[in-house]
Amino acid sequence: MARRDGGVAGARSRAWPLAGRGRLMKARQKQTAAGALLSLVVAALLVIFIAVPFAAVLRESVVVSQPMSLQRLDRITREAIAEIPDAERDVALARWAGQITPSERVEAMAAAFHLADRDVPWDRSRPYEEQDRRAQAAHAALDPVARSEVDDFFAVAHVMLHKRTALAFMVREEIGKARFDGMRSGVERQFGLANYAEVLATPHFQRAAINSLTLASVTTLMTVSLAFALAYGLNSGALPRPGLMRGVLLLPLVAPPVLIATATLMLFGRRGLITNGLLDGALGLVDADQVNIYGPVGIVVVQMLAFLPAALIVLDNGFRDSDPRLVEAAPGLGAGYGAQMRSVVLPMSFPALKRTIVLVFIMALTDFSNPMLLGGGFPVLAEVIYDQITAYRNMPLAAAVCIILLIPPLLLYVALEQIGRRRRFFVPGAAPRGVLPVPAPARRLLAGLALAAGGAILLVYGTMILGAFTRIWGVDRGLTLGYFIPALQPTGLPTNVAGMSEVADSLRLALVAAPLGGLLAVLVAYVVERLRPPGSGVIFFITLMPAILPGIIFGIGYILAFNAPFGIPALSLSGTFAILVLNVMFGNLFVGVLAGRAALQRLDRSVDEAAEGLGAGIGAQIGLIMLPLLRVPILLGTLYVFIDALTTLSSVIFLVSGDHKLASIAIFNAANGSSFGPAAAKSVALLVIALTAMALLRRMERRAGTGFRKEVVQA
Repeated sequence: MARRDGGVAGARSRAWPLAGRGRLMKARQKQTAAGALLSLVVAALLVIFIAVPFAAVLRESVVVSQPMSLQRLDRITREAIAEIPDAERDVALARWAGQITPSERVEAMAAAFHLADRDVPWDRSRPYEEQDRRAQAAHAALDPVARSEVDDFFAVAHVMLHKRTALAFMVREEIGKARFDGMRSGVERQFGLANYAEVLATPHFQRAAINSLTLASVTTLMTVSLAFALAYGLNSGALPRPGLMRGVLLLPLVAPPVLIATATLMLFGRRGLITNGLLDGALGLVDADQVNIYGPVGIVVVQMLAFLPAALIVLDNGFRDSDPRLVEAAPGLGAGYGAQMRSVVLPMSFPALKRTIVLVFIMALTDFSNPMLLGGGFPVLAEVIYDQITAYRNMPLAAAVCIILLIPPLLLYVALEQIGRRRRFFVPGAAPRGVLPVPAPARRLLAGLALAAGGAILLVYGTMILGAFTRIWGVDRGLTLGYFIPALQPTGLPTNVAGMSEVADSLRLALVAAPLGGLLAVLVAYVVERLRPPGSGVIFFITLMPAILPGIIFGIGYILAFNAPFGIPALSLSGTFAILVLNVMFGNLFVGVLAGRAALQRLDRSVDEAAEGLGAGIGAQIGLIMLPLLRVPILLGTLYVFIDALTTLSSVIFLVSGDHKLASIAIFNAANGSSFGPAAAKSVALLVIALTAMALLRRMERRAGTGFRKEVVQA
């Protein structure tokens, strides 16, 4: 009996591990299913809100509108007639037949002959009265079978040629919007390359393309050269107080893209403080109407200051990742300063230099706000896109220009990648960064460039602050708070330019999009880096697409993709607050994803395994472990989306509506109309909000960073 009890106990003890393994297997199966579901949801969101808009632009670029053939018109007319209720159909047809004129009868008879596959036997160039007689004679000469066939086509031909619009409105609800629009216009959408051919063959477009390429090339050369010199000076110890200098040079990052152009006009425009007030009015040296900042030179100057921070960030990081010991060792090997630059500094910085060239070239090529404000009759392709959408409503042609804009940067990227692709400039091991041996003349030159660039940026911001409190710039230099408080608005200006309502809308957009973008970015990073489902590389590439595509393409893509998704108008997002949130959120998702992946790569996978071993599901792992450990990437992604929501222009300028206005677009419109006071006031308000948000999130990041390091050590 004891042996039998011991056997039962032994069997139970052997069964317990089996049951434990079974529960563990079920838990892993649930976790795998949950991970697959999360990956599927993330992939679906990225495809819908990133890949689909770009595909919509690509598809629209090959859409060609052509007149419908007679056979097509006959078919859709018969289908529409069939939709008319029986009691009304005969009455309508009889009424239309009774209203026919001789000219309409001739056109309908000619169409009926064509539809019956018969040649028109009378001269179509003769007067309608003569054509009418000859058409009736030709009709009478037909044999009974042919005459019956022509009569059948004639009854429909008269409606499709002359009463088609009335018919379309009668059956509007039954046939749907797409068929209604096609029936009214008599035009059908086909696919072809006619839009590209028109862009390449039209002199105005050719001139705009040459201007765009020339402008982008000059801006890229000058901006990258200046950024390279400044980055070298900041990392070589040649510039005093590099931290303060970085802060000043990076200030344009938190400003609306038109702020620098607006301030430049306020200083050097026709009513500019310097050109009009000083050089023309006070000294009489120039005529401000003739000598001003308008034109390609002004565009290049403004773009240099606007794109300098982005170029400086990339090059600054490139110099930070290089090893200064190579430069320090060069003089000992007999290399002069010029040889050091050619043989050591340039090769080490070349990977970052290539990325900077492509980045600035894309920004300059797709910039339309600065050329529109300062162009003075200097057309560029980005301006052509704006005009084709807003003035001509020609979306297919605008989409074709968008795709053409992608070709030069792509060719430039491929060409640069072929240069030095077999070289490796990474030096393993960390090295302390000290003061590199830079000759005194070079130090003075670098200091002069830094002071000039920093001084220009501070002058821009000082001008905007002064303009925000000036009654009427260039006319009345008295001070006012009217642009912030509409009740105190200066007289003589439109009543709708003052106030901060657009700033409030931009802030609301930022407060909604930023936290959602930060959280979603970390989820995407977790899926790509930890779950690694099939196609994770594709998911990551789709996430990076907005960083590669110009913002104007992303904005147009949202118009095309979400005007009537899946052909259902009820699902339309056009004109809603949601489309702005989605555009800003998914357009800037890549920053948080890159930061999240970098953080996850530093975390040991044993953290995940330990949580799984303790029975934590994927939701608990993300909510209780990953999110606390990834607070820094979340804050970074949130801050980036927040700033972009406040300052973005090109991607949302076509998405705003009367109910949802944004400050950046209000600034652009005000500056374009020479209402510099409202533009300056709104710019200052956005700048204050952006700097405040950066200070708060910076403080949070420091706290999170300390906790993050502790948690990594404990893990």
